[in-house]
Amino acid sequence: MCSKRTYENALTLLKTRRRNGRPTHVTDATPTLPSTTNIFTGARSSYRGAPSITGMRDWLGKIGYTDVDVAALNIIHVAGTKGKGSTCAFARSLLQARGQRTGFPNKIGLYTSPDLTCIRERIQIDGQPISEDLFTKYFFEIWDRLFLQPDRVTTDDAKQPRFLQFMALLAIHTFTREGTRATIFETHHGGEYDATNVIAAPVVTGITSIGLDHLAQLGPEIEDVAWHKAGIFKTGTPAFSSPQTPAVEAVLRARASQKNVEFAIVSVDPSLPRHANALRPHVQRINCSLAIALVNTFLSAKSPIDKSRLSEQDIETGIENFSWPGRFEIIKTPRCTWFLDGAHNELSIGQAVEWFAEMTSSSLDRDGGPKEPRRLVIFSHISEERDGLSLLRALGTALERNAIRSAEMVFTTYQECRDGEVRFDKTLKAPDPSLADLPKQYPALWESIQPAASSIYVPSIEEALEYADEASHKHGNLQVLVTGSLHLVGGALYLLQRQKADTTDG
Repeated sequence: MCSKRTYENALTLLKTRRRNGRPTHVTDATPTLPSTTNIFTGARSSYRGAPSITGMRDWLGKIGYTDVDVAALNIIHVAGTKGKGSTCAFARSLLQARGQRTGFPNKIGLYTSPDLTCIRERIQIDGQPISEDLFTKYFFEIWDRLFLQPDRVTTDDAKQPRFLQFMALLAIHTFTREGTRATIFETHHGGEYDATNVIAAPVVTGITSIGLDHLAQLGPEIEDVAWHKAGIFKTGTPAFSSPQTPAVEAVLRARASQKNVEFAIVSVDPSLPRHANALRPHVQRINCSLAIALVNTFLSAKSPIDKSRLSEQDIETGIENFSWPGRFEIIKTPRCTWFLDGAHNELSIGQAVEWFAEMTSSSLDRDGGPKEPRRLVIFSHISEERDGLSLLRALGTALERNAIRSAEMVFTTYQECRDGEVRFDKTLKAPDPSLADLPKQYPALWESIQPAASSIYVPSIEEALEYADEASHKHGNLQVLVTGSLHLVGGALYLLQRQKADTTDG
């Protein structure tokens, strides 16, 4: 047991709450929709392991909170497959712009996952991760209540909160103690059985684009995934969704009807600024439009000043100040321009490549003709849940579709530094060791996908970045896409930030 109440010891304790691997047993916990909906039939019993919502209400009570206390946080609750984080970040930025103009809301909480470079990214207030001191203080306040009280000691580890369950409880405690006036919660990866669904009375709920992901827990079909995501709908709480496929929309509408929820699909807002950098990827126009609908509904219900919607200036300022690390992010260093986007499924990998192609479109050479920019792609993906080869094929298809035929490929692992050093605050869970050699196979697999393409394997993210930097030094003006797993993007982001800090200090 860690006796000193330090940030480092808090993280050490938190890491003990990670389970070793995904459960393999099937929980017969997912009921089917009524047969009258004609959406799908048969028991939806593919959920593996104990649902994450199990125990949350009891633990919430043990740390001193009721449903009324949680409702007082004024929560916007967001689920989906792709775009949850961006939608939440847009909502935060829009609310902050409105608060700066009118005074409400004047303190905004944001809970998201995963983090890329620091665990505190998951719990933010007014767009900034909480401090190490606050994280440590609030961590031990609830750790002591859950694990150290004599009447709460248990030898059954399964009856104590796991990593994500604890983080959701910590967020609720932090936001309550800090007095947030508006709070945005992103689900982890589900909905119905997600730990964040302990939120019983959100102000409004939103569903971003739904695709085939986390099928071991939520599948096997996309209708099953949609059923789970719509589990955040609450009777009497309005719900909105980004445009979905017909099959997904039908499930969402059926679940909304079942729960007596006012539901609407949000189309892309035609009044959005045309040339805002944050909206260059089309998918961000979709996410921003959903965020505007969520915020306007929130304001109409909760604003003590007036019930007006966001002003045009609020929207422009919110979009201008929007940022979401590792998602459609551009970083410039002396020799390279880096385009970072965590894209760990086939839908998102196509969006990442489309954005990269648009942002690096041909310039003009000295004779006035088009000049193909020099482009390189750094990729890594290691997961027991997702098929790396399918994602690699999707990457090849996306590059071909966007006429990027000359990009060199660099494949790497999740190891950040060449010496194997691991940051103490790195919290993304390492993949199964049995998959450690998978990245070494990617160059050969890539040759079968694009026989004429050039590719290389390097054992660390640091070496991948150095390879790109040296290539740019030799040939000039290299545009680099870093995509695939959030492990890769988070590691690259950390190393690039450290490089910029070292340059500034020097």
